[in-house]
Amino acid sequence: MEPPHDDQHEADIRTAWQRNAAPWTAAVRGQRIDSRRLVTDQAIVDAVTRQQPKRVLDAGCGEGWLSRRLSALGFEVLGVDAQPGLIDAARTTGTGQFAVASYDDLAAGIIGHTFDTVVCNFALLGQRSTEALFRATPALLRPGGVLVVQTLHPHAEDPGQPYRDGWRAGSWAGCGEGFADPPPWYFRTLAGWVRLFVDHGLPLIAMDEPVHPLTGRPVSVILTGRRP
Repeated sequence: MEPPHDDQHEADIRTAWQRNAAPWTAAVRGQRIDSRRLVTDQAIVDAVTRQQPKRVLDAGCGEGWLSRRLSALGFEVLGVDAQPGLIDAARTTGTGQFAVASYDDLAAGIIGHTFDTVVCNFALLGQRSTEALFRATPALLRPGGVLVVQTLHPHAEDPGQPYRDGWRAGSWAGCGEGFADPPPWYFRTLAGWVRLFVDHGLPLIAMDEPVHPLTGRPVSVILTGRRP
């Protein structure tokens, strides 16, 4: 049997998030994910605020926590996500601006605005969809604007796996109860991530590696690239 092709994996990601929008919202709002509570949530807030943006696009915003946090700090933020269930959850809080839009929609230019910062917080899971976001970003940024991406640190993954770009099985481990059918995700090496930035005209200006306070191991990597 042939392995699933990229389009099938991308479809599986969309289906998984449709099915799991409610438990994901509960997990985030209940602070059930230790790595987020202890490390990565504050790390991405700090990475964005260091850029001192006025207007921010939170691409793949999920249930909207980062958009709300940045809005509370005084930034003008638009949160977008391809899953209507997650955007519905984001809107229930009564704060923030949210819209349903996929990365392909962004690449097609439906937003019609430019931003000082585009941020993707653990929101780049696919291969083709991630490339669509990177294609869209230069047109979404004003000159000198930045793309900030936080993703799972490649060295935090199973050392038994080969260290090369490719699809891997997903997991909801550590997220709590109520989840089903984890989506696949496209693993990238650090070099693979750097190539994405450079190939799309966004040379890196910073790379941060947030460390878990108990294990002393990196749990994520935050990459910041600037449009010239």
